[in-house]
This record gives sequence, structure tokens and C-alpha cells, in this order.
Amino acid sequence: MCEIASNLTVKEYRFGRDEEKGDRNDQPRELVVMIPEVLDPQYGMYVWPCAVVLAHYIWFHRKLVCGKRVLEIGAGLTWGHVSPSLLTLAPVDLILGSDVFFEPEDFEDVISTVHYLMEKNPHAQFWTTYQVRSANWSIEGLLYKWEMESTCVPLQSFEANKEQLAGSSLPGMHTIQMMVISKKINK
Repeated sequence: MCEIASNLTVKEYRFGRDEEKGDRNDQPRELVVMIPEVLDPQYGMYVWPCAVVLAHYIWFHRKLVCGKRVLEIGAGLTWGHVSPSLLTLAPVDLILGSDVFFEPEDFEDVISTVHYLMEKNPHAQFWTTYQVRSANWSIEGLLYKWEMESTCVPLQSFEANKEQLAGSSLPGMHTIQMMVISKKINK
């Protein structure tokens, strides 16, 4: 981490270090991502614990992602509203959303937006991570309503069941879950 101003830092995240031997030339594979953050109590511009877990999943499955058309919906999207740019969006294979299930009153708007994208892209998957904030919150009923289904992805299946990932202190002690959501296949 590099501090630039009193409330601005640049954090470094390293994916792949010490995780695999390397390629045919025995060169270690590593991705370094540097992200500027503004430390603000209003939640603004910093990396949340779920983002590092989702990024780790993408890195772990990078061969599946290669060549895919990816849409990230966690930043700057108005949930539940179809904008002109959303109507003209190119086809997508993967939809990514980190910690988009933050407030229960927004859950259906998030699901309906993903549903719209999947109507246009029936084979697309929504990869999402979320922080467990209450045992009473669930999206299962909404998935049923919008004819979608989810598969929970155990963090240990992609070596993310740790308090520290990508050379950072994230996700820390937070309880993070990962799931893949898709359109329900009618049989």
C-alpha cells in the first residue's frame, strides 16, 4: 500500500504468486492490480472484501474466462431500470457482481436487472460474491420468482477460504459467499 494523501491510498493486489509453478518456460504467472482508494466513511471508493474473493475466483478460473464477453455490474448501474445503453448492450457470456446484495430493499432490483440481461443472453452466468450480513436475508424466493437458479461455490474449491488473499488483508474475518446464478432450465 502506498499513501498519496491523507485519505488517498493505492493498494496492490497480487494474484497467482506461489499458487502455480508457471508456464512451459517455468516463468511464474502473476497478475498485479493496483487500485487507488479514497478512504471515506460514506463507503465510496475502496475495495470491499467480496471484490478480492471474486477476483480470486476469476484468476483461479482464468482459462474459462479467456475469450468470454464479460460485463461487470457492480459499479454505477441503476438497479431495476432499463437504460438506453443497456438495451443496446453487446452479447455477454459472464456477468460479474461483487457485493451487489448489500441492502435487502435492493435485492429484487438487482435480480430483475440480471434477469433482463439473461433474457438477452440465455446462456450467460452471473458470478457474484456477497458478505453475509444477516442470516435472515435471502434471495432464494426472488430467484424462484424470476425463474433463475443458483449454485453455491465453496470458497475452498478455489482456495479462497483464507483471511488474506492476493497479498492483502482481505477478506479478513468477514463471512463471504460465492454463487453462480443462471436462468432456470425448463424441463
